[in-house]
Amino acid sequence: MSGNQLLKDIPSVDKLLGSGELKPVLSAHGHTRVRETIRDLLGQLRNDILNGQSNTVPSLQALSDEINVRIANQNHGTLTSVINLTGTVLHTNLGRAVLPDNALSAMTKVAGANSNLEFDIEAGQRGDRDAHIEALLTELTGAEAVTVVNNNAAAVLLSLNTLAAGKEVCISRGELVEIGGSFRIPEVMEKSQCRLREVGATNRTHLKDYKRAISDHTGMLLKVHTSNYEIRGFTQEVSYEEVAALASETELPFMADLGSGTLVNLEQFGLAHEPTVQDVLAAGTDIVTFSGDKLLGGPQAGIIAGKKKYIEAIKKNPLKRALRVDKMTITALTEVLKLYLEPETLAHKLPTLRHLSRNADDIQAIANQLLPHLAEAINRSATVKVVETHSQIGSGALPLDQLPSFAIAMTPHEDSDAALQTLSSAFRNLPVPVIGRLADGTMLLDCRTLDDPNQFIRQLESLALT
Repeated sequence: MSGNQLLKDIPSVDKLLGSGELKPVLSAHGHTRVRETIRDLLGQLRNDILNGQSNTVPSLQALSDEINVRIANQNHGTLTSVINLTGTVLHTNLGRAVLPDNALSAMTKVAGANSNLEFDIEAGQRGDRDAHIEALLTELTGAEAVTVVNNNAAAVLLSLNTLAAGKEVCISRGELVEIGGSFRIPEVMEKSQCRLREVGATNRTHLKDYKRAISDHTGMLLKVHTSNYEIRGFTQEVSYEEVAALASETELPFMADLGSGTLVNLEQFGLAHEPTVQDVLAAGTDIVTFSGDKLLGGPQAGIIAGKKKYIEAIKKNPLKRALRVDKMTITALTEVLKLYLEPETLAHKLPTLRHLSRNADDIQAIANQLLPHLAEAINRSATVKVVETHSQIGSGALPLDQLPSFAIAMTPHEDSDAALQTLSSAFRNLPVPVIGRLADGTMLLDCRTLDDPNQFIRQLESLALT
């Protein structure tokens, strides 16, 4: 059949809309959306015929089925939950901290109704959205005042722009860190309209270096916690107490960016020492910034805690409105912070600490539970066994701290990258995608963060290996 005849056989939009096959789709999605989908489909069909890529015109039923599939795919969306078995607890690409149940329940309630986000119910007038979390944060950190923005980079930018715009900010060369996405402290400082003044050397900085750098052009002293790397060997770092004393003496604000930030002593969970927000504030630091979705275990947020006079100035900065958080973030953060009021149950109720503190024997038990089911599902394609491994915290927190763990190791019978990628793809295409890590020709499923082994096992029947 000629191309011209095929083009004539393509049904019109109105003919498809009037066909009985599309009645269920029209009822579910409405006339406007179905009509636009039909136009897109028929336009593609015409192009395929003109380009010689199609020599038939599908039936009305086939076209209707394709329209239904297209709309269903559009509704599916691209953001979905996954099972993180990479061994990185706070995985930036996988959404970092998993929120606790109390936060999820509270978010559902607030999202489905109007709220008093910026309304003082008692006074009957406009309120401050920070008021919902400030009391909790000041109690937990010891700060005089607190405000919250959408992430820690925003917290640093806003604080610098408020307190030191147009002036020099003194910082050790060894603390000019690069965070995720190639963003660097000097670049954030530049966008804050501050001028960088490096002090000391990469590996050694002394208090005298800060003193020599201070001039009439100085607007702030800054320390950045190197949470995503560590310098060892011949090193020297000036303490928070020493910099705070110098800042007080010279009447300059002193700010510390803790990056990941933690409100508890991680050593009690068998992890390496990490300075807490409370300790840094108690050392005399005027402003401390830290993340909400890393070691804190909450939603993405940047928390600014410190002296009231500085927090008030920061809140008056016009950038604050552009960087503020919404009701969902405030609700989730509030519920996470409430858990810190009950430290005895914190590691049980907060997923981040539960995963970080999980006993290796418990992880091995989960791996042994999965082993026979995985062996049955993929024994024709790969060998399967439980192996010892090490997890990591992730998101730049304690980068050298390795956590003993256990994983399922799956090694394809065919020793090729293609076979390994096929195996990995099959797990990513499960109803709830499973993300592992690939190393040395093997796919590892680290069981440290697996909370529901039965869910994992149930969907193995959908595993498609070709």
